[in-house]
Amino acid sequence: MFFIQRIGQATQLFFAMFGRIANFFLYTLFMAFRPPWYFKQIFKQFIQIGFFSLPVVGLTAFFTGMVLALQSYTGFSRFQAEGAVATVVVLSMTRELGPVLAGLMVAGRVGAAMAAEIGTMRVTEQIDALVTLSTSPFKYLVFPRLISGLITMPFLVLVADSIGVFGGYLVGVYKLGFNSAVYMEQTLKFLEMQDVLSGLIKAAVFGVLITLMGCYHGYQSGRGAEGVGRATTNAVVTSSIMILFMNYALTALLFVK
Repeated sequence: MFFIQRIGQATQLFFAMFGRIANFFLYTLFMAFRPPWYFKQIFKQFIQIGFFSLPVVGLTAFFTGMVLALQSYTGFSRFQAEGAVATVVVLSMTRELGPVLAGLMVAGRVGAAMAAEIGTMRVTEQIDALVTLSTSPFKYLVFPRLISGLITMPFLVLVADSIGVFGGYLVGVYKLGFNSAVYMEQTLKFLEMQDVLSGLIKAAVFGVLITLMGCYHGYQSGRGAEGVGRATTNAVVTSSIMILFMNYALTALLFVK
């Protein structure tokens, strides 16, 4: 009975947290339709989330594409199907690896920073000061981050896809000995617009999840340095788990007929 009780408590806590996050998100959307709008904050978050995340996302995608080409060649050579390497690289990057890896990198960099920043503002009572000045924290702190994550993540993933495919191209042509023109032909032959769009849709959803988790855990941060550290950890962990879960859900929705 004790074991069943613990399962029930964990389930209750999970749904309670899910409800609080949903309420947090819906209230932010409700406040977003009411002026004023802080365009300076939105532009600032564009730079923080998009531009400053380019190096880590680009490097991750580049080496992923290179490794993917090597591993694909090793496996396909056993079945005399080396010509499929280019197709596997481009489809894997655009459909799955580009959005997921970019999302995880941004969650580690941006989600943690958001939780730490907003958590510190909570601890130092800066959020209370905003409320005293009749400024909604949801409009000033949360909504600019949500809209920036929604818009910038697809651009980041598009860059990651291009860099990852280029990394596979370099390995395929200069290490594995593929003909450059044939490799490019195989890359574009089986690539469809749906493959690219599905990755961009995933990226937009991941961007909202990352920023939502960072803002929520930072806003709910406990007092003191320990509370801020716990909020930062929770933001990264929950963002990563939700990215992987939503990746499966969106893949089943977009590709399984």
